[in-house]
Amino acid sequence: MKQVLLGCIADDFTGATDLANNLVRAGMRVLQTIGVPEKPLDAEVDAVVVSLKSRTIPPAEAVAQSLNACAWLRAQGAGQIYFKYCSTFDSTEQGNIGPVIDALMEALKTDFTIATPAFPDVGRTVFKGHLFVGDVLLDESGMQNHPLTPMRDPNLLRVLTPQTQQRVGLIDYAVVSRGADAIRARIAELRQQGIGIAIVDAISNEDLFRLAPALADMPLVTAGSGLALGLPSNFSIQPNPRAAALVPASGKRAILSGSCSRATNAQVADFVSKGGAHFVIDPLSLVKGVDAVELLAQQALAWAGSRLGEQPLLIYSTVAPEALQAAQSRLGVEQAGALIEATLAKIALGLVQEGVGQLIVAGGETSGAVVQALGMTQLHIGAQIDPGVPWCAGYVRSSGRQIHVALKSGNFGRTEFFTTAFEQGRST
Repeated sequence: MKQVLLGCIADDFTGATDLANNLVRAGMRVLQTIGVPEKPLDAEVDAVVVSLKSRTIPPAEAVAQSLNACAWLRAQGAGQIYFKYCSTFDSTEQGNIGPVIDALMEALKTDFTIATPAFPDVGRTVFKGHLFVGDVLLDESGMQNHPLTPMRDPNLLRVLTPQTQQRVGLIDYAVVSRGADAIRARIAELRQQGIGIAIVDAISNEDLFRLAPALADMPLVTAGSGLALGLPSNFSIQPNPRAAALVPASGKRAILSGSCSRATNAQVADFVSKGGAHFVIDPLSLVKGVDAVELLAQQALAWAGSRLGEQPLLIYSTVAPEALQAAQSRLGVEQAGALIEATLAKIALGLVQEGVGQLIVAGGETSGAVVQALGMTQLHIGAQIDPGVPWCAGYVRSSGRQIHVALKSGNFGRTEFFTTAFEQGRST
């Protein structure tokens, strides 16, 4: 069996499909696993993305899971490891980005790596070490109100330094714009200074393509998914539409949304305004805990029953920040999130049992809960719907039936995403 060229570790499930999507666009055949497989790889692919649900768990657990993934990927022959985090560099002051990078550097016996969450296709750019979302700095983008990982500082050097044992430096745009040789020279200079991690500026895809060749011999790279557009060329792989081939889509259509991001709120509003069938889950209705989860899931599935068909329907807990804060104050931040995820996961299982074969899930934590509830262990990556969001195909454990899923990061997708994604699915 052919060995894997690139082994990837993603800290959430939507981020994993985002990364896999860009690798496929660049011509790689990609398999995404849900968690670390228990057996050796049995597919002929160029890259494997191990998706973890480790972004918001305690740092020690995130480190342990990431090291386990790294060991499995290395056993499959991966010569380079890619640690993927969100393009908004989501983290708490304790981690988990820094602790995982430190652990992977030690495991791979390397004294240097780079970090860049830049993904210009979705408006994430880095300049002078500062992260921009569109035309505004990260802390003005809405991410300052994220319920689990509020980002209130756009300076990535300041964000990363308290999390890591490494000294953090910068490869700025003046260097990146001069190409791979200049980047290599700057890396050598930083290493001589004792710098272990370098934030890298990138304001366009061309910057990422200039960066990629300078990383060809690096055991570990860390980034958002944007860097994946350039790395496959290091392995002499070129874009190939056959890399995105999936079995034809079929079955009823549904959308589940647990994200409260600005982008997803706009997508929900667009779907509703165009007359799409929708069912709202009020987070405050979950105040009774597990019993409320079961009741709400039953109510949602009863509502969906006769409405399931060719036209998609939407079940969502997406709310404005003020309503979310009210629920969190009643339930607690972690409990509110866990109850919403459990409710939507139970609904997803019921929808699939009722014949849904094309399912969109919005929100990283929600996507993780849904995929795990469906018992999916692998996803084959198909064509891109919007930047960062591909259609995927995977098998449901209870039935053995293959369905198409799109796992959408809360911040990704055009406003009309929920009304146009299924049309894209017809051609995968």
